[in-house]
Amino acid sequence: MRRLFSILFAAAVLSAPAVSNVQAADDYPNRPIRLVVGFAPGGATDTLARLLIGALSTELGQSVYVENIAGASGLLGWRNIAGSTPDGYSLLMAENAVAIRPGFKDMTPAFDPVTQLDAVASVAHSPLALCVADNVPANNVKELIALSRKTEKKLNFASAGAGSVAQLVWEAVKDGAKIDAVDVPYRGGGPAMAAIIAGQVDMIMASSQVAKPLVEAKRIKALAVTGKQRSPALPGVPTLAEAGVKTADVDLQFWFGVFGPKGLPADVKIRLEKAIAKTLQSPAVRERLAALDITPEFGPGAALETRLKNEIKNWKTFIEAKDIKAQ
Repeated sequence: MRRLFSILFAAAVLSAPAVSNVQAADDYPNRPIRLVVGFAPGGATDTLARLLIGALSTELGQSVYVENIAGASGLLGWRNIAGSTPDGYSLLMAENAVAIRPGFKDMTPAFDPVTQLDAVASVAHSPLALCVADNVPANNVKELIALSRKTEKKLNFASAGAGSVAQLVWEAVKDGAKIDAVDVPYRGGGPAMAAIIAGQVDMIMASSQVAKPLVEAKRIKALAVTGKQRSPALPGVPTLAEAGVKTADVDLQFWFGVFGPKGLPADVKIRLEKAIAKTLQSPAVRERLAALDITPEFGPGAALETRLKNEIKNWKTFIEAKDIKAQ
């Protein structure tokens, strides 16, 4: 009898963690959720994250707050989440920079989003705009190309750092337009844009939602947008194709997704997927997104993971073909 009791007791002890985990997942979420952005406040990813957290908090019944962990072109934030407990209380709002970094063989430390992160859901996409400082004497792409070729001092370009979406989209645009310029990396889109407004740097690839109010206020000039069609936010600005720039076959728009640490419980991922889908269906949220030229684009985690893998492959091909180095 004692031996039977010992066996039953041991079995109960061994099964306790599993039961506890199930209960925790069933009760998810029961405390605030941290949504990390790997860039400084003011950039496209930060803007989108802050726009969504109110409605997402309502859907989840718990507060969702943004934490900015800037540095290394997003890597510090990504690694923070990759090293967090996979319980659904630490999430990442990432843009396609997370698919670009693996293409750099010389960029250290290495980061593999496929093995270190769990894809939760696609959220949205948005075009970028090729912008110049107000003091740059060019009002269209043709004039910018001519200026870059005749000026004694090289033009410079502000990016959110080596490996960022803005930097790689710029590399594709630079390659297509044959513009020679010096890259100046910043710790995020916000600081980079501040430098353009101050006239400290000549050019930038900015999200259309960030560029729109600055263009309207005549603080900067937008010369082209990266979408296949003109941006509703900047209807008077031509597409790159309209401006005569042919680029490599890579995605030149921002796309955004929510990720978590590898090993998220399946039911937690489902709960998050449903909450994100409902958040993106909210008329109020969609109206605010439209005003910023962001297109809602919900996709489940499996679809986001497939997209991530394809983007890694495409950007790696481009980076290697053009011999682009991490800076």
